[in-house]
Amino acid sequence: MTGPGLATPTPRTALVPLLVGDTPVASVPVTAGGRAGMLRLKLESFNPCGSIKDRTAVALFDSVADQLDPLNGIVESTSGNLGVALAALSSAANVPFTAVVDPRTPAYAVRQLRRLGASVVVATDKDGRGGYLLSRLESVKRMLAERPALRWTNQYENPANPAAHEGGTAPELARQVPADTVVLVAVSTGGTLAGMRSYAARATKWTVVGVDVPGSYAVGHTEGPRLLSGIGSSKHSGFVSAGDGPIERVRPADAVAACVWLLEQTGIGVGASSGALVAAALRLIERDRLTDVVCVCADGAGNYLDTVYSPAWRSAQGLRADPPAAVCGPVEWSSA
Repeated sequence: MTGPGLATPTPRTALVPLLVGDTPVASVPVTAGGRAGMLRLKLESFNPCGSIKDRTAVALFDSVADQLDPLNGIVESTSGNLGVALAALSSAANVPFTAVVDPRTPAYAVRQLRRLGASVVVATDKDGRGGYLLSRLESVKRMLAERPALRWTNQYENPANPAAHEGGTAPELARQVPADTVVLVAVSTGGTLAGMRSYAARATKWTVVGVDVPGSYAVGHTEGPRLLSGIGSSKHSGFVSAGDGPIERVRPADAVAACVWLLEQTGIGVGASSGALVAAALRLIERDRLTDVVCVCADGAGNYLDTVYSPAWRSAQGLRADPPAAVCGPVEWSSA
């Protein structure tokens, strides 16, 4: 098996739940700041629609399936990946899907939403917290008031979100990596992090670390600009809090640099949130002398060709992709 590089997965017209999961792990020996360690990348870009949100989408869709009105269908606020997966499921079920997005939603994801038949509503007002999430949620609430038969899957509070990862992602990962490793998970809604921590508490010796960005309110808050999609939030997570476990914060510049570095070193292209995980992993290997770190990489490079992987975009944002002081050895691949 070879790395995905910058290849962009093509969503199927119908996401088949049985095909979700069984994603591979790429194990990469690294030396960071003179410290050697193993960096393991759980590559969720191998899901049918290209991200870990495929797993979440199946669980959310199932949670409302018996309540659906065939004329109104479902609605969800999304930064991209979840919307694409829900659009595929809705298409398969022949029910309408409305995606509420914002100007930071990757253009590729918006194109895929429309290709899959979704109605796309763009919330253009910033929410005062460095993003658009609160504005997207206001749009959803207005739609629900106007159309009572519309069903909201509500990834922010629906317990099906963390359950998808406690019952699916985590046990699958446990078959692929050591029982005493450190697992890094990016924070947005907090559903993946909560599910992974719940599983780890009862079944493994993992330390599960949340990775967030400055400016985010997901788990506590520190000041800073929010430039990246797919990580961070304008609201506190409904599933995890700052006191639930360790949190690492990664600057946008470091996340972007890690994406570019990983692609150049290994040929593996990952998304912005995964770049933050890789930057945090290299930090932990160097700072804390960890010898084994797992990154649950939510998606691949495809959504980020116009941003993270674009020198012009990086320059416009004032982000320099200075490579980390680290080198990689040969990549080894393992399936689920």
